[in-house]
Amino acid sequence: MKSKVFGMSIILLVILYSCQKPIKYTDGVYNGKSKAIYNDENFWGQVQIKIENGKIVDVDFKIIDSSSHEVFDYNYEKHYIGNDLYMQQCRDDWQGVLKYPEKLIKHQNIDDVDVISGATWSYNMLKYATNEALQNAKSKVVLK
Repeated sequence: MKSKVFGMSIILLVILYSCQKPIKYTDGVYNGKSKAIYNDENFWGQVQIKIENGKIVDVDFKIIDSSSHEVFDYNYEKHYIGNDLYMQQCRDDWQGVLKYPEKLIKHQNIDDVDVISGATWSYNMLKYATNEALQNAKSKVVLK
């Protein structure tokens, strides 16, 4: 009897979850800035997200080195010449900067974006900046 009740509870939860519409956003352009969990570093994630018809259609993501007033890019590894580990980390995170915005547009939810191996730093920068940007863009989740 307990297994039937448990099974019915699971079915009910699945039905309720599937009845929710995806998160809808209010059209506009939203900015977010975040240090994520890297409070001891001089880097900031910055994102500008464009919403049309309730969906994310464009994401401009940058990581800024606030001490040198420089944008983190493909050439940033020059700061770590001689340190192969850091140079590779720069390359990996640069791939994240390039690919995560596309993935966010595809999935429409930062929590559904898979982290690229070796690019967790750039993912976290985007995640926290995105959460800040979309905080005001969210509409209520409506049940069907």
